[in-house]
Amino acid sequence: MSAPVLTAVAWPYANGPRHIGHVSGFGVPSDVFSRYMRMSGHRVLMVSGTDEHGTPISVQAEKEGLSTRELADKYNRVIAEDLQGLGLSYDLFTRTTTGNHYQVVQELFLSLWRNGYVVPKTEMGAISPSTGRTLPDRYIEGTCPICGYDGARGDQCDNCGNQLDPIDLKNPRSRINGETPKFVETEHLFLDLSRFTESLGSWLQTRTEWRPNVLKFSQNLLDDLRPRAITRDLDWGVPIPLDGWREQPMKRFYVWFDAVIGYLSASVEWARRSGDDDAWKEFWTGDAQGYYFMGKDNIVFHSLIWPSLLLGQNGAGDRGGQAGSFGTLNLPTEVVSSEFLTMSGSKFSTSRGTVIYVTDFLRQFGPDALRYFISVAGPENQDTDFTWDEFVRRTNFELANEWGNLVNRSISMAHKNVGAVPAPTAPTAADQELLELSRKAFDTVGGHLRRSRFKAASSEAMRVVSAANRYLSDQEPWKLKDDPARRDTVLHTALQVVQDANTLLTPFLPHSAQKVHELLGGTGVWSAQPRITEVTDLDVPEREYPVLTGDYAGEQARWASTPIEVGRPLDKPTPLFAKLDPELAETGPEWAPIVR
Repeated sequence: MSAPVLTAVAWPYANGPRHIGHVSGFGVPSDVFSRYMRMSGHRVLMVSGTDEHGTPISVQAEKEGLSTRELADKYNRVIAEDLQGLGLSYDLFTRTTTGNHYQVVQELFLSLWRNGYVVPKTEMGAISPSTGRTLPDRYIEGTCPICGYDGARGDQCDNCGNQLDPIDLKNPRSRINGETPKFVETEHLFLDLSRFTESLGSWLQTRTEWRPNVLKFSQNLLDDLRPRAITRDLDWGVPIPLDGWREQPMKRFYVWFDAVIGYLSASVEWARRSGDDDAWKEFWTGDAQGYYFMGKDNIVFHSLIWPSLLLGQNGAGDRGGQAGSFGTLNLPTEVVSSEFLTMSGSKFSTSRGTVIYVTDFLRQFGPDALRYFISVAGPENQDTDFTWDEFVRRTNFELANEWGNLVNRSISMAHKNVGAVPAPTAPTAADQELLELSRKAFDTVGGHLRRSRFKAASSEAMRVVSAANRYLSDQEPWKLKDDPARRDTVLHTALQVVQDANTLLTPFLPHSAQKVHELLGGTGVWSAQPRITEVTDLDVPEREYPVLTGDYAGEQARWASTPIEVGRPLDKPTPLFAKLDPELAETGPEWAPIVR
């Protein structure tokens, strides 16, 4: 039996709508992977939600004249709707402001506390002189004291990768209003990362199949691990369940601490909603595999900090301890980090105006064109610049001309000449060669997808499509009116490969895959889509919120070449992908014009 798979997807921050740079890192790659794993026979639990605590939420709420909860409610729904539109097949997409999440965070913290991995410590904390509000580390920028990079954040330098404290920065400034932070003495709880150096190092040595950039980056930071604050002076966050701390309403868990625990809390919520409170354990213990998807700016949290929390909860850090109430939890099987999708050489940034929102993109171009672009041309291993020229080229020449044309002409000719899937007779070497190429592609494409090599996988699937188009051009079935047996054999071969290619492309193009399934005479759900369901908080009944979920076990898509049914009626097809106006490559759409 195939091992259960946890797909843990980075939590989008609920202070605004998501742009295509966000979903290129955490969204599309995780869904392509999860759909393939389900098709391959694995039980999959894909979880995430909106990250809703911290000062940035409060700052944005003030800007919009809303309370913090009203703002979180607003963007939780906006983001859920965008991700549903993109077809991301979450088993549960929830949020961090639930009673369930608070309980899981507090319980895991208590395990760390009892095992001695959390210590109180006094430090100099940053506050805004003009508002008196605590400034989060990531909302402070300055010059890195180690490498001199001007643009380092208060918690980490993206240039050299070293962990930092805001007070270490040279010329620190607030990202909110540009003012110089004021540093005051305050007491906080710290996760003592230095007590995980040996256990983390030993574990990282076993991660030989990780992407090289992720593994090397993580190993290079081992020697610099030091205590890191897990609490902040805030009134918006998870309360601290310790005597002497719970009485202080302005002491809450730091947002980074509670957010990474969300993978576990979302799994627990999913189980509770399923009717089996212990169902989550199947995906967190034993031979279960856990794959974590995010952008490269989140590597350290998933390759070092989250594993440290798990080791501490398990009682398996450098100082030992006892496993907490969750038992012994699995560490990540792999941290799948993407690089940045840029726009005109600049990182996508709402504040800088370099942004293309998912909502706008879906409204004009639909989900599959974006999913395909991210898969075949996205920032898998290096920063990649999004251009309208490349998007138009990929859509017109690969989706419309290659794949769409193969589907259309194969089904059209079969419909016109037979009205159904024709029966083959006396296959030739050319027929067998194409069919063999198509069958072998399942192992090749599947191997790439299992390793999260989405560019290689999508390119290999399209290689089958190109071969089928060449086959039709070479065989010229439209000229075989006087040889119907040969014509039908050619058309049967083409339709078989269309069905195979549709299966190969299903993880990338689930919406159009459903349409091709129906064009080939299929009925029922081929590739299931997520739905938004309104639910009541399990622990705070007066609160309601939307979640993304879905029934994926009932879909028909399976990772295998299956014989196409002879005699299945075929109707005249409609175009699979509309070609884009070439002028779009020069101008961009009205809502995201190209600036010369």
